Amino acid sequence: MPLKAEVGLSAGLKLEYGRVRINDRINPADTAHGRGLNGLASWSFASGQIMHFNVDREWLRVSGPNEANNSLGVGFDQPLLENLRLTLETYGAEHGRPDKQVGLRWTVAEGVKLSGAVGRGNGRGFGNAGIAREF
Repeated sequence: MPLKAEVGLSAGLKLEYGRVRINDRINPADTAHGRGLNGLASWSFASGQIMHFNVDREWLRVSGPNEANNSLGVGFDQPLLENLRLTLETYGAEHGRPDKQVGLRWTVAEGVKLSGAVGRGNGRGFGNAGIAREF
């Protein structure tokens, strides 16, 4: 995050590119390609807990024209060990019900984090894994 504080407000932008395998009953072989722009704000407490707020714009393309969605998210990080955190998050796109997920985030090295989460929302279960590089 460009504005980063040990305690208090941190804020920044995140650009994403990804592929998502669509696994539904209509056409399970489809793969979506997505791009996103995320505005991030966090408040860090002296205890190590962090509250997050995200505002996102995402463009997905499965087949045909791009679909664009706006979404909001609220999250909470609880430190478990020096380099391991429990994450709780709820988020949702406009015109949809919110998804909820629980996960772990491991700091491998300064600015490098691995994460994984499982969740439920909109009548489906899901999981994700990721790697992040902060600078």
